[in-house]
Amino acid sequence: MAHPAIIALAVAVLGVLAMLIVDHGPWTRPKLQTAEVATYKTTGEAARAVGAEVRPTEPKTPIEPAPVGPKPAQPVNPTTHQVPLRD
Repeated sequence: MAHPAIIALAVAVLGVLAMLIVDHGPWTRPKLQTAEVATYKTTGEAARAVGAEVRPTEPKTPIEPAPVGPKPAQPVNPTTHQVPLRD
């Protein structure tokens, strides 16, 4: 049987090699952009260039609205609460 450390080392080496192939393969080369695309670096700039109006989004409503009615009672403090002992 193979020692678990040897198996772990083999898995680690194969993982590093796989990451190197994925990160530095021929498919990760920079792609050429047209002059139009390269001119506008942000979505806002591109939108304004074609005449669109860029406005901030409206504030969102809170996820949970405040509950209606009185607040719930505070829980009992466990350090001061005494439980009677049973015989």
